[in-house]
Amino acid sequence: MNSYTAKQIAEILQQDEPRMNLRTVRYYTQIGLVPPLELAGNKRVYTDTHIHYFRAIITLSRTGETLASIQETLKKLSLEDIQKISQQLTWYEASRIIENETLKITDDILITISPRISAELKQRVIESVSQVLKEENQ
Repeated sequence: MNSYTAKQIAEILQQDEPRMNLRTVRYYTQIGLVPPLELAGNKRVYTDTHIHYFRAIITLSRTGETLASIQETLKKLSLEDIQKISQQLTWYEASRIIENETLKITDDILITISPRISAELKQRVIESVSQVLKEENQ
């Protein structure tokens, strides 16, 4: 597993979120949003696991969650679930939110469609998902 300094973590995360700086990394660590640092020799270091936590925090904050809510959510999740959330970070980029259309099919199913998809294909996707749901409920 890779090890990083706080400065290195901040530099990595700034590629995803320009407002993520060294001070923020240290603050999130101090308030326990991420797991305690690991020891490498006699130094405390961040690891790839911490990167997943930070990216999950960024993702959840982009959905409007507060830091307190994010902290409670992360405590309940497995590392695998946190990795899944961290991988969804790109879905919440401003350009994608503005560019793509998100359709609510049910309370549990949302579909995000690129504007590059034709109106005909978009309609077929919606009808297909709706048909599968009808079959499931019968």
